Amino acid sequence: MASLTVVAAGPSTTVQDRGRPGWASLGVGRSGAADRWSHDAANRLVGNDVDAATLEVTLGGLVVRTDAALLVALTGAPVPWFVDGVRQGPGTAVVVPAGAEIRLDVAPTGLRAYVAVRGGIDVPRVLGSRATDALSGIGPPPVAAGDVLDVGTDHADEPATDLNPYALPDRSLRLVPGPRADWFAPDALDHLLGTAWTVTADSNRVGARLTADEPLRRSRDDELASEGMMPGALQVPPSGMPVLFLADHPVTGGYPVIAVVVAADVDLAAQARPGGVLRFTR
Repeated sequence: MASLTVVAAGPSTTVQDRGRPGWASLGVGRSGAADRWSHDAANRLVGNDVDAATLEVTLGGLVVRTDAALLVALTGAPVPWFVDGVRQGPGTAVVVPAGAEIRLDVAPTGLRAYVAVRGGIDVPRVLGSRATDALSGIGPPPVAAGDVLDVGTDHADEPATDLNPYALPDRSLRLVPGPRADWFAPDALDHLLGTAWTVTADSNRVGARLTADEPLRRSRDDELASEGMMPGALQVPPSGMPVLFLADHPVTGGYPVIAVVVAADVDLAAQARPGGVLRFTR
């Protein structure tokens, strides 16, 4: 069986697929790739099933060595990547020879890149998925230096293309009013839409924590019973600074949700790095 040996894991590298839907009633979230569009695109470039496991690399810094010739693709954040020191193009699939070193530098923009290998990363499934859930601890542990990652057989036909000319869109995230918008001051939604929100350093795969000069003010101060949560929910704790839930969000929450980002734009939110700015449009 072919494999990848991890020389360096960078700030954070995890194994991800399209997650484990259907377990929320037992308190287990879906998890999976934070930017599923980029994850799927990487798999398509190497001819994998879209649910094959990839490596989700935060910022960059991953270095792996192959023990067999492999077809490899990189999508998502435009991380400069190299095979034995030779730079490769973003959104491309290349044949990497046995014994070669694949190195990812730091992404100049965006946050998460996806490395797909034809056949997928073969780690044990937990509840039907190979995804690492940072909140619950379900799934494989984060990738670490010295790990040997087997390559599986989750591939389909030979890929029809070796180029995915994808650039991270630069646009406001689209949202709809949430189930508890009436818990906020009459101008709160306008404030949410009219403000440039900065992504804080304590953001992660669970959620992007946002801050601005003025908080979102509530019109009700009573307690809210826990309710179901979903990716894209903008939950507002007592600070008035919203949290945008991402792939590893909790399945329930007790703070009101003022709005929900549409599913297609949650992928874009997953590429927002600390210090970056998010804007919303209705």
